Amino acid sequence: MSTHTSKTKITTAKIKSMKGKGRIVSLTAYTKNITQLMDPYVDLIIVGDSLGMVAFGFDSTLPVTIEMMISHGSAVVRGAETSCVIVDMPFGSYQESKQLAYKNAAKVMAQTGAQGIKIEGGPEMLETVEFLIQRGIPVMPHIGLCPQYANVLGGFKVQGKTQHQRDYLIETARKFEKVGAFSLLVEGVDELTAREITRSVSIPTIGIGASPECDGQVLVTEDMLGLFTEYTPKFVKKYIDLSQLIKTSFSEYEQEVRNRAFPTREHCFD
Repeated sequence: MSTHTSKTKITTAKIKSMKGKGRIVSLTAYTKNITQLMDPYVDLIIVGDSLGMVAFGFDSTLPVTIEMMISHGSAVVRGAETSCVIVDMPFGSYQESKQLAYKNAAKVMAQTGAQGIKIEGGPEMLETVEFLIQRGIPVMPHIGLCPQYANVLGGFKVQGKTQHQRDYLIETARKFEKVGAFSLLVEGVDELTAREITRSVSIPTIGIGASPECDGQVLVTEDMLGLFTEYTPKFVKKYIDLSQLIKTSFSEYEQEVRNRAFPTREHCFD
């Protein structure tokens, strides 16, 4: 059941204020239609660079471009009546310099109408995040397992399993809070690390593969609907297997067309 009791647009400031006041519900979206369906039930929609894998068929998120994010981001914003929408900054669009990051983030904000952006990374991104926030761009840093850093990390490996890693992530979270981040996305960390990060900051943590210890949860929508069939991460719960339902519909359509059972008089103009 939706917890939205009014048509008031949820802002990044509202997301920040939700710390300790109930769970924050988040999903990814890339199209207006899907956004309209989920909008009554979620607080935060992330236009993720995961679209590179689930929508474009890339092996990673690295080939995703700013133009792709703007195109899909603007579609999602048009479908989001109440949910807060943030857009991922794709690989190579912000790492070179804080000035480049601002140029691209401002372009994303202006051309999509999103409420903020998400940036992957650790302490090396602190100056950039602060630079953006000081210039009017709300930022959600993405820490822990950062897919854009997979080549450096040696693959998609759980983070925070050692005390050194845990301390590093906690300190990183605190630093991002200090420079003004409105929330944190925490991916691929163990339960203890997620709990300690969440307790260490006064801004919300949104977890994906980070246990129930975060302030909110996000999943890739195609994963939880059973639409992405290449593989299913351990942390994903499939709420329905839409791929099978869709295949059944395609099969029925094929047979009816081949057997001249569709269209019938019902579907014809007089």
